Amino acid sequence: MNNKIISNRYEFIFLYDVIDGNPNGDPDGGNTPRTDIETGHGLVTDVCLKRKVRNYIELWAQEQEADIQNTHKLFIRQGSLLNDTLKENAIEVESHPEGKKLKGEEKEKANQASMCHHYYDVRTFGAVMSTGENSAKAGQVRGAIQMTFSRSIDPIFEHEHSITRMAKTNKKEADKAKEGEDGNVANQAMGTKYTVPYGLYCCYGFVTPAFAENTGFTEADLELFWEALENMFETDRSAARGLMSSRRLIIFKHPSKLGNAPAHKLFDLIKIENKTPEKPARSFEDYTITVDWDKFEEYYKTKGIEIIEKL
Repeated sequence: MNNKIISNRYEFIFLYDVIDGNPNGDPDGGNTPRTDIETGHGLVTDVCLKRKVRNYIELWAQEQEADIQNTHKLFIRQGSLLNDTLKENAIEVESHPEGKKLKGEEKEKANQASMCHHYYDVRTFGAVMSTGENSAKAGQVRGAIQMTFSRSIDPIFEHEHSITRMAKTNKKEADKAKEGEDGNVANQAMGTKYTVPYGLYCCYGFVTPAFAENTGFTEADLELFWEALENMFETDRSAARGLMSSRRLIIFKHPSKLGNAPAHKLFDLIKIENKTPEKPARSFEDYTITVDWDKFEEYYKTKGIEIIEKL
């Protein structure tokens, strides 16, 4: 593993799609697919994708040696108690002779360094760790990787499906059911399910070396992140989400920490177009994705910028 702290700036475009599923329901909207109410484009939050990355890392770490597992824990997990995690981390710091002597700001910095060392998601996405007991606080760090909301290339259309459940929750509910002459049982439990027939979503991401230096984010961590983007839907299947697939991962690598071109100009080199815009897309093959190689080679390749296509 390459444990060198990253020293290059990166930007990336991540494309993924959904077929007959709900990629990210809005709990304030009855779990309907998130949309831009003005344009009808579908939205997926950055938090949703980060959760899937974490889920992949958790499964990946289970297959690794103990020393790797020790540096790839997850701070944000389903049902975890964050203050308890911070307290356990502080106890670990205090178990070392030099850690017992630390107080105040020095103790907080030591707690933070320990959290960054042991927790992959803290190094990657950052975290607020200033809750809990004073001796356990670890401040706040900004992660090396930041991601935008994803937006669908075209407006989406959500379908509402009524669903029924034949089974009953308890005997009282069953006694209320009346069997008709045709053998059907009345008072079936009803529900609603929302799906998007098809949507191709685009997420933009940024990797910042200055933040990586603060969290200890390494080249190996970055490669693992790319791997997670490529494979995270394969380990996160759900009937509610339909068929979701990672489609393209296009990375811009700069030869320096500060970067050699504005991110938006590099993103503009990628064109994503519906082959038949008069018809709703129903598959990834309905789109063309092209890179303006002529413009790239004229303006950006000469500056040392590389384009890396992982998918």
